[in-house]
Amino acid sequence: MNRILAAVALSALFASFALADAVEDSYNKTCAICHAAGAAGAPKTGDEKVWNQRIEEKGMDTLVKNANKGINAMPPKGMCFDCSDEDFKALIEYMAKPR
Repeated sequence: MNRILAAVALSALFASFALADAVEDSYNKTCAICHAAGAAGAPKTGDEKVWNQRIEEKGMDTLVKNANKGINAMPPKGMCFDCSDEDFKALIEYMAKPR
């Protein structure tokens, strides 16, 4: 029984690493173009204070909607044309984490 529990726990751990890698890969291919340097007023990746303020004031649903429709200099879908709402949420959470 302990072997089964250990295998399940290890499997879940590897799955979380794979998901994290997928988000980082998607970020590097799309969001980093502007958010890494803060181009055209984009909130910079890792600026926890700015991102948390946006999340608190606007809410995650609004940020996801803005990513889908575009806002200011950000085009619709922000270069991630196949991203779902869940993908955008994960990317926003990724960018909000301090680096």
